[in-house]
Amino acid sequence: MNYFSALGNPLSGPGLSTEGVSGSTVWRALFALAVVLVLLATTGWTAVRGNDVASGPRAAALQAWEKGSFAGRPLPDPDSSPRRIAHWFKTLDPGQQRTLAQRYPLVVGNLGGAPLKLRYRANHQALVQARDTERRRMTDERLTDEGRHDAGRRMHRYESMLRPGRQFIAFDPTDRGRAAEVFGDLQHAERLSVVVPGVDTEMLTFERSSRRYSAPVGMASALQRQQQSTAPSERTATVAWADYNAPAGLGVEAASGGPAQEGAKRLNSFLRAVPASTDGAAPKMSLFCHSYGSVVCGVAAKKLPRSVTDIAVAGSPGMRADNARQLKTRAHIWATRDRDDWIADVPHMNVGGLGHGADPVSKAFGARRISSADSVGHTGYFVPGTRSLANFAAIGTGSYSAVDCDTSDPDCSPSAL
Repeated sequence: MNYFSALGNPLSGPGLSTEGVSGSTVWRALFALAVVLVLLATTGWTAVRGNDVASGPRAAALQAWEKGSFAGRPLPDPDSSPRRIAHWFKTLDPGQQRTLAQRYPLVVGNLGGAPLKLRYRANHQALVQARDTERRRMTDERLTDEGRHDAGRRMHRYESMLRPGRQFIAFDPTDRGRAAEVFGDLQHAERLSVVVPGVDTEMLTFERSSRRYSAPVGMASALQRQQQSTAPSERTATVAWADYNAPAGLGVEAASGGPAQEGAKRLNSFLRAVPASTDGAAPKMSLFCHSYGSVVCGVAAKKLPRSVTDIAVAGSPGMRADNARQLKTRAHIWATRDRDDWIADVPHMNVGGLGHGADPVSKAFGARRISSADSVGHTGYFVPGTRSLANFAAIGTGSYSAVDCDTSDPDCSPSAL
């Protein structure tokens, strides 16, 4: 997340209306407009990254899939509903399923409706192929020294992701890369928590050795462990969902809604393809959205499946809404921000389409405000031992009476849910 990505929206519309607002609000709006003008002058609209979805290894795999056949039959449309995909895979025996996953790993591994364990297997195969590709690039004399160094970093990332026991429900090495990892037993889960990260999330930042809990893998693994401690009798799973093209660094892209629109579409597709548990019921799902990830969740809110019961945002620049009602979701909305989070100092407003709306921790927004009193900084919300992580786990397990409200919100009343 960066300074400019947190422009929000107490002033509606494409222009700046000062009617009925305080002088300080007007000043913040004018300041934000000045920031935008400087940003556009120095970086230009070309700062918005254009991902070439028509090229790359997964695009090539999809083209081969669409032209291919299996067992004498055409392969199903990869954009078919998860139910139709699941029905098609049931017509194959286990050996045929494994053969198909080995032949088209980048398709099967990302295919909603395909058997869960088969997706894990396919993504493992895709990771092996990606690792071997980067290993060859490390010694490719046609690349620059920087290119070979970057190949080495990606190769080591893939080696880490190939460690035994890891479960990937999505993987695509194209461009900066996307992935989603499962912690726990999703096949039998009664409750699923999904961590949606923010700016600068890519393959190389999917996990970190230092500042571990600032990366998606650290966030999700810590949440899953805390949930198991909070409600040991609940069958839970957690997903580190970094399967969208997050904004990269400083620029207009992080202040715009474009990446969030694409991310919201992908998030809803993922949630609707979550397999039912062994008893045939879809797990109850909660979203934990950090930084720009809260923009994604806000845009996705109105189309979420009914099984999503809660949306919790932390360090949010806004959810592209003036208040919680505008999200048009049945899910409970929770928000938190610690006192050391720099995002509190950034104006929450919308100027010419840049910015993400009202502050979710403001009283007027209408979210239930929860405590993160002992968290530190913009990336400290998932650190073990913090109140924010304990609150997230209570929400994710439906243990609402254990949620610790912010002292500034007397109307939080989680026990009434």
